[in-house]
Amino acid sequence: MPNARADSRLPDQLRPLTLEANIAPHASGSVLIGFGQTRVICAATVEPRVPSWMRQQGVTGGWLTAEYSMLPYSTLDRKPRDITKGKIDGRTVEIQRLIGRSLRAVLDLGKLGENTLWIDCDVLQADGGTRTAAITGAYLAARLAIQQLLAGGRITENPLTDSVAAVSVGLFQGEALLDLNYVEDKDAEVDANVVMTGRGQFVEVQSSGEESTFSHEQLQTLIALARRGLAELAARQAEFLARHVG
Repeated sequence: MPNARADSRLPDQLRPLTLEANIAPHASGSVLIGFGQTRVICAATVEPRVPSWMRQQGVTGGWLTAEYSMLPYSTLDRKPRDITKGKIDGRTVEIQRLIGRSLRAVLDLGKLGENTLWIDCDVLQADGGTRTAAITGAYLAARLAIQQLLAGGRITENPLTDSVAAVSVGLFQGEALLDLNYVEDKDAEVDANVVMTGRGQFVEVQSSGEESTFSHEQLQTLIALARRGLAELAARQAEFLARHVG
């Protein structure tokens, strides 16, 4: 029998997933997503124009870009806003680029028309896995925003080709765990973030040893664990959209 974790989950068990639609009424689509105690507002806003570099280079279609931030009160110790430091920290840049890449992997930009889809992910409460929660919720927010474009006749077909979600896995005290919380993540010997489409195609796998190494077999175990969790997340995303999009 696998050992239970500090929060009573089994090693292959996701944290409770919560999804609340339309949390930001002025956005084109928004979702408050919870991975356990981690909570992120994901909002998608449609801007009816594309970046100047696309026009200058003659690139047709639309664009999607993402921004990510942790609100000052999202952690136990207040996290200063980037604007007070005068620059965006490297972690923030890395995560918002990952969110953008993940969503563009399942978006046919040609079908988006000359629109920019802005994805804003703001962490309300951080307990590990903020980037994976942000990606999972951002897809839903984007789908809600696209439904507005379709309903308004601004585009003629859904440009999303698949769903996308993300989850963390890691080796903690020698055991492979799914969906790490903060305590597990900070002390993990190995951690990884896996991004995958609903059809089971990988978008990105980020894995690293934290002052440790890991074998091919351990990596395969972690990826298999992530795939099971991501299949469950994809099913929950589909249930959510069945209620809110139809």
